[in-house]
Amino acid sequence: MTGYYDIVLGLIPLAMAGITGVLSIAGFALTTAIPMASVVAVGLIGHAMFVRAPVDPVPEPAAQADAMQSDSLQSAD
Repeated sequence: MTGYYDIVLGLIPLAMAGITGVLSIAGFALTTAIPMASVVAVGLIGHAMFVRAPVDPVPEPAAQADAMQSDSLQSAD
């Protein structure tokens, strides 16, 4: 299954090559097209790092309570 971060990793080189190519064809100099494309790539990286940051899943409180309850039952036996 393709996740969000897999898509971001695929879009980074696609943005660099695609936007640079389109801007070059549109008449921009290569020294202008590459930095403009890199701004988009850095934006993708920033979004993946700070907006949708990878976090560890938080355990549900009910699961913790059940585990504590089963531990206390085992110690009573």
